[in-house]
Amino acid sequence: MKAYVFPGQGSQFRGMGQDLYQASEAARQLFDQANEVLGYNLTSIMFEGSDDELKQTIYTQPAVFVHGVVLALTTESFAPAMVAGHSLGELAALTAAGVLSFADGLSLASVRATAMQRACDLAPSTMAAVLGLADEAIESVCAEITEEIVVPANYNCPGQVVISGSVAGIQLAEERLKAAGAKRVVPLAVSGAFHSPFMEPARTEFAEAVERMTFHAPRCPVYQNVNAQAVTDPVQLKANLIAQLTSPVRWTQSVERMVADGATEFFECGPGKVLQGLVKKISPATPVAGI
Repeated sequence: MKAYVFPGQGSQFRGMGQDLYQASEAARQLFDQANEVLGYNLTSIMFEGSDDELKQTIYTQPAVFVHGVVLALTTESFAPAMVAGHSLGELAALTAAGVLSFADGLSLASVRATAMQRACDLAPSTMAAVLGLADEAIESVCAEITEEIVVPANYNCPGQVVISGSVAGIQLAEERLKAAGAKRVVPLAVSGAFHSPFMEPARTEFAEAVERMTFHAPRCPVYQNVNAQAVTDPVQLKANLIAQLTSPVRWTQSVERMVADGATEFFECGPGKVLQGLVKKISPATPVAGI
């Protein structure tokens, strides 16, 4: 059974999608439609923009969304038995699975990006990757810090969990995590604490946009970040997508569940190879490749 996975913010690079644009008329039409939906020239930023410009959340999220969805929809062999997306990638997965139209999915990606950037601007916050420590130990350290906000944000693969919270909270957690046996705690160059209570203003704003959209039944199960379970009910898909902004991305658990449910090979749809690397660490025996 083929499982297709879609990456999130951080996988972007200058020139992403340009070869696709040049090689396929169907892809060109979708890229051009994206520019119309957004009201600015996203393809110019993707193909020719500076690295700093492409790193801005308001551009990064639509760019990664468009790249992943266009890649999926213009690949003749795209026939998923199941799909999943990491953080922002969940929107791409939903769109590729037919839950949302391309225009609606892109509109939500743009709203999500803008709302998250606004939330980041409201209060200083950050994230850090914790390497070489069990999930339970990380959860325990975070729970013991009550004077600041610190929570697990991304369960990326065994031995790699990203935490999210206040600047002071992350600094405090770093000391305690190292004392608990973490090999490294690496601060991330992000604009704020994604997938944490700091994103509550963004969740509220995003929810209003999501509720206005029509969600259709997917062509295959979607494994969502919030619960790492196969979901096909449009109402539940909506609720889980909204909840994701303030909840952890359970990527390790999602891949494990997909394998348990019969996934025999994974394909990454999007720029870079981040998810291919994570899948190899989560399920070493399962073949994985990029489109």
